[in-house]
Amino acid sequence: MNPADYDAWYNTPRGRWIGDTEYTLAARLLAPQAGDSLLDVGCGTGWFARRAAADDLVVTGLDPNPDWLDYARAHSSPALSWVKGDARALPFADASFDHVLSIAALCFVDDERQAVAEGVRVARRRFAIGWLNRASLLYWQKGRGGGSGAYRGARWHTAREVRALFSSLPVRNLKLRSAIFLPSATRSAGWLEQGAPSVLPWGGLLLATGEKA
Repeated sequence: MNPADYDAWYNTPRGRWIGDTEYTLAARLLAPQAGDSLLDVGCGTGWFARRAAADDLVVTGLDPNPDWLDYARAHSSPALSWVKGDARALPFADASFDHVLSIAALCFVDDERQAVAEGVRVARRRFAIGWLNRASLLYWQKGRGGGSGAYRGARWHTAREVRALFSSLPVRNLKLRSAIFLPSATRSAGWLEQGAPSVLPWGGLLLATGEKA
């Protein structure tokens, strides 16, 4: 998938609903203040980074793909920073950012444990890292048999597997929340999302949040 087609998906009713729902959950749990710095790991075309910048955060997006970074750079404010890099070896000093965000990007990274450790290392305050949930309707629609579309090649995890990725790391108040219980843009999906507690572990996105210890 090329970056323009990928980014255009977020302008479809389904893409916009999923993106907005995922970002809203992450932002609520990170609880950033205007002016806080945020690193978006695996930023791709920069859709989540642009959303965070619209909330008056100082945003840096990191991705290994230069073509996708070029697209992100061309479709965002010059105030955002874009860095080519590997999630497993982030080119930043310890505690460089108030917050670290990553939405369903580490699912495509070899050695997710190392990438998680790096995200925690560069966070000063809080992190929100999301995975695709194997115990979800989205998995049954898009994840089986190696995945389809933008989900091809992704790894899908259970809540227990996600928690294990943080074992022995310097974190506290680790919580798992989920979103996207019905992966559609229908009115019933919106109603369910509003009524279902995010503590239920069956949403398409599993979001691990916590504080740097």
